[in-house]
Amino acid sequence: MIKDAEFVRKKTRAIEIMASKGMWSSNYAPPLYRLLWKMGVNIPPPPFTSFRTNMFIFSIMFGPVWGLMMWVTFWKNAGNGLLSVFLTAIIAGLLFGFSMAVFHYWRKAVNKLPEWEQL
Repeated sequence: MIKDAEFVRKKTRAIEIMASKGMWSSNYAPPLYRLLWKMGVNIPPPPFTSFRTNMFIFSIMFGPVWGLMMWVTFWKNAGNGLLSVFLTAIIAGLLFGFSMAVFHYWRKAVNKLPEWEQL
């Protein structure tokens, strides 16, 4: 596990590099990651995180929230079954997670960012 001081140094350096390349702060420090950092989770910014980890994090955080919002606003009164709602939320979470992982992988390549270990 990365020590906190080393992680903070690397994260600060990564953010400096991304800001110098003109990347939007919402791309390299989205609210979800800022929340995780405040909770003490030492995870690199999305462009420096692995494809699999980005997909997992974005899927897990998006699917349940989206599913709950859809249930409260539309599905509850539409008579949708619980299994249908659950499967739809899982599929939506996976699609969102995949697209965010692709986006951050692409942003890393376009901006020619170094590997996390090189910081």
